[in-house]
Order: sequence, then structure tokens, then C-alpha cells
Amino acid sequence: MKWTCTLHRRPSLPRWKTVLAAGLLSAALAGCSSAAPDLESDAAQQLQAKVLAVSQSAAGKDPAGALKSLDELAVQVDAAAAAGNVSFKRHQSIMKAVDAVRADLTAAQAAGAAAEAAAAAAAAQASQAAVPPAPEAPAPAQGNPGPGKGEKGKGKDG
Repeated sequence: MKWTCTLHRRPSLPRWKTVLAAGLLSAALAGCSSAAPDLESDAAQQLQAKVLAVSQSAAGKDPAGALKSLDELAVQVDAAAAAGNVSFKRHQSIMKAVDAVRADLTAAQAAGAAAEAAAAAAAAQASQAAVPPAPEAPAPAQGNPGPGKGEKGKGKDG
């Protein structure tokens, strides 16, 4: 029997979802040219760098890394809002996009874990099927136990 090994790819976010997520976050961070900006340019640059890290991790099929970067982004958005560098309206918009991306990444991470568990179970089942059962040892004969066991020995009268 010939066994072949196939590599199982972890399910990841479809490319369009990754692009959409990056687009949502970028749009939420995009600056406006109003009199009182919703997002200061320095804060926007820092947040956009973190959005890039989220996008790269997601595109690299690393949902755990993307979630970590997304958590850092949320902390930065909150800090920028507390410092007055992000308006309340913009903060809500960004956090809504962060929550949507988090839901997609969490789903991708769960799907990846389920696929890994299924692959491990299939590999374990295949390895059990590949090992033939050990032959059973023959049972000892129940006949005459041999000299000295049950027979009278020399010099003994019975």
C-alpha cells in the first residue's frame, strides 16, 4: 500500500475580505479637510501603520498576529481619542471597523484550528490503520505438566 502525505492549508480570510478589511480601516482613518479635523495627521499616520500590520498579518494567513495588531490598534485609537486627536464620531467609526475585522479574523482563526484538529485526527486514524495488529501469542498447552509436577518423584511411595 502506498501512502502519500498531503499538506493541509489552514483556512484563511479570502483575499477580498482582507482587502475589504484594510479598506474599511483605511477609510475610517482617512483625513478630512474640514476646519476641525476628525483625526490629527500624526495620529492618522500612526494608526495607518498599525492598519498595515493588521493587513499584512491577515494576508500572510496569520489571524493570531492580525488579532494582536488589531488589539494594539484599538488601544492606539482609544489613546488618540483621549488625547483629543480623534473626534468622537471618528473614534466610533474606526472602532466599528475594528470590530468587523475582529469578527472575520476570529472566524478565520477558529476555522484554522478546526482544520488542524481534523487533519491531526485523520493522521492519527491513518497511522492506526497502517499498523497491522500484533499476532496473538499461542496459549500454553493444557496437557501433561511434565516430570516433577504432579508425578511422584524418585524414592517417594505413594
